[in-house]
Amino acid sequence: MVWLIAGVVSLAVLAGIALLAPRLAQRTLQREEQRAIQEFRHRREVLEARFFELASATGKPRGLRWKHCDWKDAVRFAREVESGEIAAFAAVEIHFEAIAGSDMEDVAAVGDVRDASAVFHCHEGQWGTGGKALFNMAPELAVERLAGQYTPLRIAENESASARMT
Repeated sequence: MVWLIAGVVSLAVLAGIALLAPRLAQRTLQREEQRAIQEFRHRREVLEARFFELASATGKPRGLRWKHCDWKDAVRFAREVESGEIAAFAAVEIHFEAIAGSDMEDVAAVGDVRDASAVFHCHEGQWGTGGKALFNMAPELAVERLAGQYTPLRIAENESASARMT
């Protein structure tokens, strides 16, 4: 009889764990996302400067020099499907000028402001960037178009409007 009671209790404990495990995992992910978003807010100015530094050093677009970036408030956060890392897509207006002697020197459109989403990644709790810009894509559109690679964070819908605060 003792064995029967012990078996029933063991099954009940295992069933409880099985029921609670997904909830605990979900809460852990939500806490990670909240921390990442908060850290992004805190470091955004430094990340923007790093983005400009790296992006302007690529030599792309050919014949153009990066003058400056005007950062907008819009940010969308997503989780990369393959790695599970959190990414941020931040709205930015990029200004270029032609490099003297380049093919672009006489092109009138060089002075046009380019809308883009700057891409940032959170790896092991640390935000960084490779200087990648997704031109002609607002953050929301970038996440939508990259749906196979990224899953939007639900928490980001409430948090992204104030992500610019530092």
